[in-house]
Amino acid sequence: MADGGNEVSSGPRLVTAGEWTGWRLWETDPYETQSGPFYFREEEDGAILCAFRAEAKHMNGGGFMHGGCVMTFADFSLFAIAHKELEGSHAVTVSLGGEFIGPAHAGDLVECRGEVIKAGKSMIFVRGLISTGGAAMMSFSGVIKRVGRRL
Repeated sequence: MADGGNEVSSGPRLVTAGEWTGWRLWETDPYETQSGPFYFREEEDGAILCAFRAEAKHMNGGGFMHGGCVMTFADFSLFAIAHKELEGSHAVTVSLGGEFIGPAHAGDLVECRGEVIKAGKSMIFVRGLISTGGAAMMSFSGVIKRVGRRL
């Protein structure tokens, strides 16, 4: 759900079979679909949990998860964490910054939890922590801007 005309308002699809039953994913971003797939769900307490299973395609030459993959997942997570605030809106990523803390390997379950810090009229501020096996991988913060629909 990064920049480039992603359609948040088209809504996420509920997964009804397999490992990700009960999770949701967007299928409107070709790059994200190819890079992931990435999933999210709402927890009982209302918090959003994002996740994906690390595969060989996500690794760099050293056998660790590629930083670009982690950043792409962080960008997806921005929109998942803020999806209630974005309902009915189109939006783009204005900024995304993060600190790489630890690695992930093929087969790992990679998760993200975060929060909306502030949701204004046009800007939404989000922060999150990506982890695997309880160990931090990346902390990040970002800003999403609501935009008009492109024709």
